[in-house]
Amino acid sequence: MFRIRRKMACTEVYSISSPKMEYVEGRCFSFINSSTSLKLWPMIRRTNSPIRRKRKLGVSCSLPNTLSPLGSEEDASAVPSSHSLEDEFSHVTKFKMSDFKIRNRVSIDLGGRGDEIVFEAMVNDSHSPLYKTRVVLRQLISARAKRRGRRAIEVLKRLARRKLMYHSYSMQVHGYICSSMIDENSSFTLVLGHHGSSSLRHWLQRSDWLPTLEATLSLDQESVRRVGDDTIGGPAISRQLRLIRILMRDLLIGVNYVHSHGLAHTELRLENLHISPVDKHIKVGILGNAADFNEADTVDGTSYDNMDRRRMMIAFDMRCVGFIMAKMVLRELMDPTTFAKFKAFLTKGNDSSCLREFLLHDVKRNSSAGNFGIQILDRNWGAGWHLLSLLLAPKPLDRISCLNALRHPFLCGPKWRVNPSIEVIRWSLGSTTVRIAEEYIYGQQQRSRLAHFIELMEMLNPYPKPKHWLGSFPGKWRLLYCTGRHIGLTLRQPSVRVLIGEVYLTISKASTPKTTFSAASHISFTVMAGGDWPHDKSGVGGKLQVNTYFRLRAGRRLYLKEETDTSKFPSATPDAQASAVKRLSSKKWRKAIPVNEFPSSLSVAKLVSTETEVTMSLDKPLSGNIEVAQKALQEVRTQIPPEMFDLSKIVCGTYLDSRLLVLRSVNGSALVLTRCTNDS
Repeated sequence: MFRIRRKMACTEVYSISSPKMEYVEGRCFSFINSSTSLKLWPMIRRTNSPIRRKRKLGVSCSLPNTLSPLGSEEDASAVPSSHSLEDEFSHVTKFKMSDFKIRNRVSIDLGGRGDEIVFEAMVNDSHSPLYKTRVVLRQLISARAKRRGRRAIEVLKRLARRKLMYHSYSMQVHGYICSSMIDENSSFTLVLGHHGSSSLRHWLQRSDWLPTLEATLSLDQESVRRVGDDTIGGPAISRQLRLIRILMRDLLIGVNYVHSHGLAHTELRLENLHISPVDKHIKVGILGNAADFNEADTVDGTSYDNMDRRRMMIAFDMRCVGFIMAKMVLRELMDPTTFAKFKAFLTKGNDSSCLREFLLHDVKRNSSAGNFGIQILDRNWGAGWHLLSLLLAPKPLDRISCLNALRHPFLCGPKWRVNPSIEVIRWSLGSTTVRIAEEYIYGQQQRSRLAHFIELMEMLNPYPKPKHWLGSFPGKWRLLYCTGRHIGLTLRQPSVRVLIGEVYLTISKASTPKTTFSAASHISFTVMAGGDWPHDKSGVGGKLQVNTYFRLRAGRRLYLKEETDTSKFPSATPDAQASAVKRLSSKKWRKAIPVNEFPSSLSVAKLVSTETEVTMSLDKPLSGNIEVAQKALQEVRTQIPPEMFDLSKIVCGTYLDSRLLVLRSVNGSALVLTRCTNDS
């Protein structure tokens, strides 16, 4: 009978005192698939003698029933011979249980599925090349688990051809233990390499994960050169970014190594990734469920060719890599509830380019982990958000590959020269515009920089023709910045104090014709009463809604160089245009965008509006007569851009992509809007 002694919970190690462990079937235990609980399954050896009822066992004995009748019928239909299976597994070693010395403890982080029994051992066979090597033994109980084990040995034939890559980036399979290759009831145990007692999830769940991982990887000048850096230490954000680059590049190299051999892993999770303290590399977990690219797959009689199958499987693995990257950068996603919201946002079909808007307004609002992850993804002109959106793209064929991800600017240090694509340049311009606008410091320098970047975005508009706007134009857009006037409460003394909340522009498709869209401007505000409004922002809430219809037409925006603008805040000044041409003609951008002079005109989507309807509602009546409501409405009109109150002043759209929209008004001012979803 077992005597179980449980240590402190923080060590995550359990010690088992038992007699001499001669039989694996009687001296091992199984893990439930959970990161917080451990369930012991004592395996009693079968005997023909009857068990006396008076004798009671101290520990109950049970096994999870994971073998389905369908699986047993499939296995019984085709039973290969013992010699053929042994020949098929000739590239690995067949061990005996007497070759190992079972250790009396095992890390809980090595726990696998409910139909696996996991324990650690030491090879004590002096004739074995693995003598005195620490290994992990996984005894597979159900028929499905045994199929996974045999599959892991089968795919080893391909991976082991490149021994250096195999030993560096893959979890090693040394061999197996099996008494009979044909008997279904015989035990089957995988002998795996021991690459540390903790998975990547265990490392990230530690409060001191950053210094601990740095010490485990022994970061020095040579190791950081692998990611294009030449410094160590520094602020916590720089250290974390450097460590994420090292881990992500190792992971992508390992996954690409699997893909290059015609296999898809299909089970990439933090629990299946281990960091070896010996060679400092990430080991991709065992390929028990690896799928072959060239196998025929039929669903309801529809078969895909091998190329489509290969793309879909690679896209599935890249989505898993995206989830791993998101958890490494954003610590809030380690919480299962928060990660469920994050995954549901993508499952609903929302564009992954809107992740920043969603996380800022939903996840980060109740977060206590700081904004380190947001700052890391915002660095290098938002390159991290761009890579994350490509890994988690809603359409599988739009997801980035391993090789292209390794060339992405986010994973390349400052010492590596990266030639950005036109898509990355557009993303960088949009991210920089958003970051400057979010600072809410609209001095002359900031306004000039914003006008400069907006002009660059308009010159690189990916959708200049109206037909391209039909699918991307509808949606909910939040007003981010306006190049026109900005009037607040600080330097004025209005009779009614009004605080503007969020301003949205909702575009919806009309029934007929297809080029007609309904537009609704939603403005939320608060009428503040009392003289202590700088400290007390409470008051009566209200909403202002403006409705109209737009018709899309093809048009061009003309740039008249001889025209002089005398307004105080011009939307597109000659200085901004000259600065845009200077930037595009520089050595850095010349290869991607060959522009020598500012164009005389640009293709735009012309917007022809119809009648406008304005409605206003308040949560409760204002004190006083109707003049107070009229003054409140006038104050709202004073603070918001006039184009959001009178939508007929919007004449064209000059830029549109998956996350940003730029509209121009009749006086030339620009409205910058960012796409948001109902979840944000």
